[in-house]
Amino acid sequence: MTTPNTGEILLDVQGLRKYFPITKGIFRRTVGHVKAVERVSFQVRKGETLGVVGESGCGKTTMGLSILHLIQPTDGIIRLNVDGKWEEVNAQSIRDLRDKMQIVFQDPFSSLDPRMRIRDIVAEPLQAHGMKNRRERYERVESLLDAVGLGSHLMNRFPHEFSGGQRQRIGIARALSLHPSLVVCDEPVSALDVSVQAQVLNLLHDLQDEFGLTYLFVAHDLSVVQHISDRVAVMYLGRIVEMGDVDRLFTTPKHPYTEALLSAIPDPDPDIVGEQIILQGDVPSPADPPSGCHFHPRCRYAQERCHQEIPELHDVDEQGHFVACHYAQDLNLTGVSTRETA
Repeated sequence: MTTPNTGEILLDVQGLRKYFPITKGIFRRTVGHVKAVERVSFQVRKGETLGVVGESGCGKTTMGLSILHLIQPTDGIIRLNVDGKWEEVNAQSIRDLRDKMQIVFQDPFSSLDPRMRIRDIVAEPLQAHGMKNRRERYERVESLLDAVGLGSHLMNRFPHEFSGGQRQRIGIARALSLHPSLVVCDEPVSALDVSVQAQVLNLLHDLQDEFGLTYLFVAHDLSVVQHISDRVAVMYLGRIVEMGDVDRLFTTPKHPYTEALLSAIPDPDPDIVGEQIILQGDVPSPADPPSGCHFHPRCRYAQERCHQEIPELHDVDEQGHFVACHYAQDLNLTGVSTRETA
């Protein structure tokens, strides 16, 4: 799989898998595996934002944590471009690469130690990576708090003294303390009020320009993903089923699952009439996925081939629009901008 030649590649993921064992009995014998992430491959360019969307349990967060080795992946190759040289991310190298790869967690409260002051929370990564001078650390903390919109006069407070949006800004400041090149944003606004979400999203956009950041942005809200992303990857049952430019994917989806997700986006214009596609049945268990295309039991376009063969992710237009569907070229699917006006 290739990426359009429009920028230098920062992150290269090939064949990533993460299986969780299913154990049984008093001896905890392994009787199966939950295939949370299955054969995921993609690349992210420097300075871009790749949004990752899908239903709960599709493997979005697990994929992000596996890339950062916060959980150990089962298989696959993860490479990071460090100053023009490819470094493989594995259990042996992750300590040296941690300053290049950081994460903003979903819950801004549980991710902050309630017993530590803000100055020490943000300064902790600096100390762990060799900045021994306390004065230098706190000067860096002050500049980071200013950058995320919190005054340095707040650095002696504890997390419980801040609102949810402010706590998420603290989490962002901590993630940026080591000057990373890649930041995994694990649903960073889903726990916030709608009025605060826009502020945090705009902050992330401004920080991307200021610090030259690359984002892997995991989210449920398609409107949020459309606002902040350059490209979007749609996941279903541990696999990427569609990936491409955000505008092209939203207006001309090529996978039936993407079409169903887009149909659920409410339109603020009451004159816009759109058919909401209700997917039949429940999401299959990742411990026992269906044969062939994993989406075929819920797909209204499924044919016999879909029951037998697993579709490979392929470029349908030679412009970086990847789809894992046998009939992607034949289907005429509906995007968000092609709904009829009443």
